[in-house]
Amino acid sequence: MIGLFAATATGRRSAAVLASHLGPDAVVAEGPVRPALRRLWPRLRAMVFFLAPEDAIRLVGPMLSDRQTDPAVVCVDDAHRYAVVLSSGTASGGNALAQRVGEVLDCVPVTSAAGDAVGSTPLDELVELLDAAVEGDLAQCGIAVLEGAPVRLVNPMRFPLPAMPPNVGEEAEGPEWTVLVEDRIPVEPEQLPEWPGWPVRPASGKLLRLVPRTLVVGIGATGGVSTTAVTSTLSRLQHEHGLDLRAVRSFATVDRKAGERGIVEAVEDHGFWHAETAPPLLRYSAANLSEVDVPNPSAAVREATGTPSVAEAAALLAAREHAGGGRIELIVEKIVGDNVTVAAARVYPRGRLAVVGLGPGPADLRTPRAEAELLRAAAVIGPSRLLGQVRHLIRPGTRAENIIPGAEAAAADRAVALAAAGSSVVLLDTTGVEAHDRVMAAVNRSEQSLTLVTVPGLATEELSGESE
Repeated sequence: MIGLFAATATGRRSAAVLASHLGPDAVVAEGPVRPALRRLWPRLRAMVFFLAPEDAIRLVGPMLSDRQTDPAVVCVDDAHRYAVVLSSGTASGGNALAQRVGEVLDCVPVTSAAGDAVGSTPLDELVELLDAAVEGDLAQCGIAVLEGAPVRLVNPMRFPLPAMPPNVGEEAEGPEWTVLVEDRIPVEPEQLPEWPGWPVRPASGKLLRLVPRTLVVGIGATGGVSTTAVTSTLSRLQHEHGLDLRAVRSFATVDRKAGERGIVEAVEDHGFWHAETAPPLLRYSAANLSEVDVPNPSAAVREATGTPSVAEAAALLAAREHAGGGRIELIVEKIVGDNVTVAAARVYPRGRLAVVGLGPGPADLRTPRAEAELLRAAAVIGPSRLLGQVRHLIRPGTRAENIIPGAEAAAADRAVALAAAGSSVVLLDTTGVEAHDRVMAAVNRSEQSLTLVTVPGLATEELSGESE
């Protein structure tokens, strides 16, 4: 919802004009501004004040808490000369809203690229979504995105990404920046013969690396292993196998070794150098580990620990838990160090598909969760009637596809295919129930492993029941 707040008759007239251009999502608040703001706050994704900027700041300032979730705030001054961004909100929504207000009311939008660059660019949202470590100048790359410069986005693991601006994409020509979403360290072009299939640093332009936490490292050791032995063996994952250690999501070992000082301190050291906090050290019984199929079982390890594998089995078992039924792979088999073994497994991302029910139609009956899913979507599929209701919520760069009557099953197949290919997808329905059933059938046909989200809409009979 976009809330429009005014304290004067002139302001209310301007708010009404603006609301007619912003669509059904815009609501002119009734009554005194302060209580109206408090009443509507939980549902607001953006707001426009027709007040002096200092008054708007006093009203909204105490309610802002997190730039990643705060609504966008724009203020139109008393003379209607400027539309000033007070808070950019997520994905630079404040700048876009100020531009729109300026077009409708013939005033000058005052935006803040600097504010966006430090916390409100689409890239900041992407980093937050992926929980990724960052290598490179995120702020400068974010400014390039906002200014419309060509930015190449490389996503080989097919993470379900939200919509990006039109200037950001895999096919961007002559990119000023390349954004690489990868858990492997890219090589120089001349090194590619030695590292076939590896990500390559761009020959021109700047590189921003986003390192998602996809790796699980299994550790096996003999009693009394030193911290140095463990850390040096872990470092071989990077130096010999090209893995970025910032991508480690967790470590794992057999329960009887989880208290080994060398292992514990090595995990703590990893957290100090590669993450804000040390990844967890997961522990499993020998009985559970012995049930995991591994490429390099050892009779000697079985005799010593009760399981034929610790490092490989622990990495696979922990990865399986993280994946929740998704795809995993042992990407580095057992490395043998000084009284220690290490192996690494990867948890592959799952496509994301949200079935969103819009309810009977009016914007004030649409749930905040439905709006949140639409704002993060890279593709929205639905009947033209429903697409029309939410078109103002669909970001630039988001693909919108119409469902032809009678082709609902094919649309569900299409939604599943887009999600599996790495898009965050929304499939629209009135209640969400029928579309959910079609999606489940499509998933079963495709055998894809997806994260499915259902956001039910209010049914007409529910509304009738409330009014009785």
